[in-house]
Amino acid sequence: MTRDDGLDVAGLQRRLAEFAAARDWQPYHTPKNLAVALSVESAELVEIFQWLTPEQSARVMEEEDTADRVRDEVADVLAYLLQFCEVLGIDVLQALSDKIDRNERRFPAQ
Repeated sequence: MTRDDGLDVAGLQRRLAEFAAARDWQPYHTPKNLAVALSVESAELVEIFQWLTPEQSARVMEEEDTADRVRDEVADVLAYLLQFCEVLGIDVLQALSDKIDRNERRFPAQ
């Protein structure tokens, strides 16, 4: 999948791999470490919403500072997920498509 601006999953995975390689971080990018990092970053995203009411959480993107934090944490979560998938050879888009197919069979529309 490629967006109009040229961004695509494979290109982002390459950029992340190049970034890590330039810093000699590959030895640390094991499936376990990446899964842990993904969990930590997910928790940091959750932390933003921790004490908000449902109404406040729906308006979280209205305040610039909070919106920036949410975008940063979403980017961190996605970055670690993409790196995790790259290390394990998982096609993230195919995995999601397959999961949607299973869920459609498991939970048929009424």
